Amino acid sequence: MSAKSKLWLCSALLYGVFVFWYTDFGGPVTEQEIQQWRQTMQANGARADRVAYYETFLREDTGRQFFMLNAIDLSASPPQVSGAKPNASADELMAHYLEHMLVELLSKACHPVILGAAPFTAIDLVGIDGAESWDQGAVFRYRSRRAFMQVISNPATLARHEFKTAALEKTIAYPIETNFYLADLRLLVGLFLLAFTALIDARLRSRRR
Repeated sequence: MSAKSKLWLCSALLYGVFVFWYTDFGGPVTEQEIQQWRQTMQANGARADRVAYYETFLREDTGRQFFMLNAIDLSASPPQVSGAKPNASADELMAHYLEHMLVELLSKACHPVILGAAPFTAIDLVGIDGAESWDQGAVFRYRSRRAFMQVISNPATLARHEFKTAALEKTIAYPIETNFYLADLRLLVGLFLLAFTALIDARLRSRRR
């Protein structure tokens, strides 16, 4: 096999490994998985309405990736939380929560897409009272609803959730499935590997000449 063939084969294999890790090929969650998560959430002390909510969420699974949109307003005077330092600020509490959450997300091929501070109050607001002011906004990508449930049912995640709720004055979080999304990492990584491999291939050909 020529050096050129090995180069392109290696690049293709790397991309294949990434796509396999980044994509859930398991399809919609099964009834067995739903019942297993239901039992896990009940054992973890989840409220009956939350268990019912997630059960419906899972039963309507499409098997696709989805994104969680978050509007975040941090508390000016968060309560004291066991395990946090005295008089911890909302930012410190949220950082303690994300310290675990980001690692857990990345292990399931989930990750933040957008994180940022709100530079001004709501520009357009219809039918919602008290939602004019927000501190931050965030968008998180989830590999699938299966991966999402694996994250939130992890006892370590549940143990940190109190830090998040204590840090918040108010929040809205809801899932969306995209119809148009140019920033998909499968596209970006594919384009990067294509360009990088082509550049190395060109340099090898120039050396041979």
